[in-house]
Amino acid sequence: MARKYRVGILGATGTVGQRFIQLLEHHPQFEITALAASDRSAGKSFAEACAWKLAGDIPESVREITVQPIEPPIDCDIVFSSLPSSVARETEEAFARAGYPVISNSSVYRMDEDVPLLIPEINQDHLGLIEVQQTKRGFGKGFIVTNPNCAVSSFAPPLAALDRKFGVESAIVTTMQAISGAGYPGVASLDIIDNVLPYIAGEEPKVETEAQKILGKFNGTSIQKADFTVSAQCFRVNVIDGHTASVRVKLRGNSTLEEVIAAMKEFPSLGLHSSPDRFIEVLDEPSRPQPRLDRDRGNGMTVTVGRIFPDNVFDYRFVALSHNTVRGAAGSTILNAELLASKNLI
Repeated sequence: MARKYRVGILGATGTVGQRFIQLLEHHPQFEITALAASDRSAGKSFAEACAWKLAGDIPESVREITVQPIEPPIDCDIVFSSLPSSVARETEEAFARAGYPVISNSSVYRMDEDVPLLIPEINQDHLGLIEVQQTKRGFGKGFIVTNPNCAVSSFAPPLAALDRKFGVESAIVTTMQAISGAGYPGVASLDIIDNVLPYIAGEEPKVETEAQKILGKFNGTSIQKADFTVSAQCFRVNVIDGHTASVRVKLRGNSTLEEVIAAMKEFPSLGLHSSPDRFIEVLDEPSRPQPRLDRDRGNGMTVTVGRIFPDNVFDYRFVALSHNTVRGAAGSTILNAELLASKNLI
């Protein structure tokens, strides 16, 4: 029988923390044994501390767990973190230094040179950074692994497919991001109803740089970032879940439209528990993908691509969609943990 890992969740009462709990219910490898949150929640049962915002009820298995402060030790084998940036760097380092594997959805460590920034289907070889990180930071058995920004999760996979086949020279990305990406209570209703917000603080630099690290090469000691440029504009739109990206891409090699579509369709998924049957699903319908219709494909873990056409300025254009709190956040973190377990790194 496969080992069952005990999981602790940091930031358990927040939007992504709740999604962790929902996705981990009945998980064959992971069992939630510890929940941690801010001082105002610590000491209460999870049911008392959490204003549950997802469909369905709070799972019975966590209702009576007492919420702990976000500091080690807590009773678990691995830590999932959805902490806000303001506290994540100090807290995640404290847990890693205490010997915990920290698999983080927070942004603060993503671009650190010795921290893997993972999309498991694309760059699992970057896990080689763990040993570099442990040596450099003196972590012992602990370490930090991150997953990318929720918007990057939508367009980095099709870019990876194209880069692997033809090479990518540059891309222009326009994201239309769901309001759930702002957490709860998120964007004020009078700001977002009948409106589009053309600015998300700090988002565009993340979108422009993270894909370069994800698609970069691990050379044994560090990541050589991919040699292409991304120009991004990020918008908040009146959609609950699902980030959409409009992408125009210039390729290094020659390609036909049929070859571009095939490169995306044929990009392999993984055989892990949370892996979708199709990592990238290409739709032929001219009006797809759409968040409401397509965000839940592959239980929210599939990236859906459509409207792939030659472009009049660059080489090709396409639209990509992913579920921002599943593939773009909690689901991605869980998939990273499954990958680590499969490689006996936790």
